[in-house]
Amino acid sequence: MLGAKHGGGVTISVQEQFGQIDIYVFDQVLRGNIAPSMRVLDAGCGYGRNLVHLLREGCEVFALDEDADGVEHVHQLSESLMTGLPAENFQVGSIERMGFPDEFADVVICNSVLHFARDDRHFRTMLTELWRVLRPGGMLFCRLGSKIGMDFERVRGNLFKIGDGSEWFLVDEEMLLALTEEMNAVLVDPLKTTIVQDYRCMTTWVTRKRRHKSQTG
Repeated sequence: MLGAKHGGGVTISVQEQFGQIDIYVFDQVLRGNIAPSMRVLDAGCGYGRNLVHLLREGCEVFALDEDADGVEHVHQLSESLMTGLPAENFQVGSIERMGFPDEFADVVICNSVLHFARDDRHFRTMLTELWRVLRPGGMLFCRLGSKIGMDFERVRGNLFKIGDGSEWFLVDEEMLLALTEEMNAVLVDPLKTTIVQDYRCMTTWVTRKRRHKSQTG
């Protein structure tokens, strides 16, 4: 079994080290865009699939989700790994009304959440909050449903019916690039889309918030 030395020479499995981390989040870790010295907020954390490695490696992790059981699971995971992070870092709440301060996180992760927006206004409210809590120079990682590469039945507005009959808010390349410009952001990577046969398209949209002029002069 593949494994790695950790914590006093104890060998743990790859699964224990990384959990069920999204491959595109893992890509950012491998490239140093998410590092142990950073403050990371997982907005819509679920049960913390993307946080196992970050907690193990000493990131200052914050997590938020509407599911109290999921948040408690992440809190207990943090406790079991003896991170020393306070309970207040793990909050039950909605992305559109986060209680975190402005510009406090180095990295904000929002994985497989934004396509559950009810409409354009809801989508933009969530995105505005994600951007608000990100510090200048910080990175916003979003993975969300899109219609890049497949056709879907439109329900209304940007809501479409995907392969299993669910209704998702779907973006496209034009919309994401326009939002990047509107936010005065910089693309960290080109847009990357995975097509799941006859079911859905998932696009990875990673942007960086420009620093204030006073920070670059």
